[in-house]
Amino acid sequence: MNDWTIARSGEAVERGAMATWAPSEFSTKVAAMRHAGGRLSQLFARPVGAVGEKRWRIYAVVAMDAESSLRIGAAEVGGDHPSYPSITPAWPAAQAFEREIFELHGIEPVGHPWLKPLRRPPGTEAPGTAGYPFYALSGEQVHEVAVGPVHAGIIEPGHFRFQCLGEIVQHLEIVLGYQHRTAEPMLAGRGAERRAMIAETIAGDASVGHATACALAVEALTGRSPSPRAQHIRGVALELERLANHTGDLGAMGMDIGFLPTSAFLGRIRGEYLNLTCEICGNRFGRGIVRPGGTRWDIDAELAGRLREKLSGLRDETLRVLDLLFSQPSVLARFEGIGALSGSMADDLGLVGPVARACGRDRDVRRDHPHGVYRFAHLPVALERGGDVYSRAAVRWLEVQRSLEFLLEGLGRIPDGAALTTAGESRPNAMAVGLAETWRGEATYVAFTDAAGEIDFVKAKDPSMHNWFGLAQALRGMEISDFPLCNKSFNLSYCGHDL
Repeated sequence: MNDWTIARSGEAVERGAMATWAPSEFSTKVAAMRHAGGRLSQLFARPVGAVGEKRWRIYAVVAMDAESSLRIGAAEVGGDHPSYPSITPAWPAAQAFEREIFELHGIEPVGHPWLKPLRRPPGTEAPGTAGYPFYALSGEQVHEVAVGPVHAGIIEPGHFRFQCLGEIVQHLEIVLGYQHRTAEPMLAGRGAERRAMIAETIAGDASVGHATACALAVEALTGRSPSPRAQHIRGVALELERLANHTGDLGAMGMDIGFLPTSAFLGRIRGEYLNLTCEICGNRFGRGIVRPGGTRWDIDAELAGRLREKLSGLRDETLRVLDLLFSQPSVLARFEGIGALSGSMADDLGLVGPVARACGRDRDVRRDHPHGVYRFAHLPVALERGGDVYSRAAVRWLEVQRSLEFLLEGLGRIPDGAALTTAGESRPNAMAVGLAETWRGEATYVAFTDAAGEIDFVKAKDPSMHNWFGLAQALRGMEISDFPLCNKSFNLSYCGHDL
């Protein structure tokens, strides 16, 4: 086949009808989509054939945001030394995906400029990781600062190696991969309930977002959509999750610059939003709300009224504290111009979520690939153009306001119907993609079924996969003391990346 397979998020396609090309043509076609308005959402390899056969199929999922559609294509490679021409030189957004393909399967993207380990620390038993040379500068005034992987707080492990000239960062190399839970293999088989529980733990602070993306892919394979009521409740849970995390991040950014009033207030308010989620399902992180077929927990009229009443009071307090944060010259002086990325850099690296929107990139899955209640609710996309800490903070500030408006209106008009319906049997030999806008950005799940209709392979992606390299670029030319603030303005997931 010469044309891309066209689908939408939450729509199944036949695996046998998938657009498939020779490896060289595949790389050329994927790279060309960059200039056709595409955005690389997924690039991964999947073993095919019998065990030990040394055959793989590489899949690309390109999001055409302006059309609310996806382009899907594949290439097959095999042998003792499998390879294909690297896409990264033409489209840098592919760099992390290709490093993962090489690391997991030994498939070489020939021409990749920097095949450093993605998730496996140097010396581990994975292709291409032994004896990895860290980038280093030399000179009398050059020094190296190593941070982590163990940090001074309750935080997941990650290693940051700074090459500095005086106080100025010339290069930051980020090493992840210190935790491996084999989450992706556990997503296959095991039943819908178990799969949903695992998806919720890919990145625990984005449990609702990940569970939603996974459910969309699974529901596409069964051909059964949740009821309007369930879709509405999912939207409520997703926006509560966004509120809690954005509020917490803005408070933590105040802490990083020593502005303690907003740090204390917003830290408490974050807990209030988490408690509202707990009132729905008994878990502050939204575990158990989203399941294939709908939601396990309902919001009746009494609960909806109670949530609205509490949200109304929290809205006034939240916006008052945020007005204080953004009105202080001392705060703005520390936010503005720090860790700036250009719009073209955001495009090159394939950044997503608030980080991309802070660079003026008008992309949001809720609008571009809408699902459930987002097909009918209009949430204006929050944009800033400076690409710096201030812009990333301002995007969160705007999204807090818009999530509050959405929730106060949406809780007053939840449709009638059942919250959960039976998901049904999956169609055989099919593939489906589910996209959801978590508070960090786009989560993508790709699910495959075998000839018996069992889900035998799932590929998950947290938005951090796109954005970690953006953080490394943002630190170049900054003082090393700017790192905590810049890092918090991105607030990426270690476990969501490491899987």
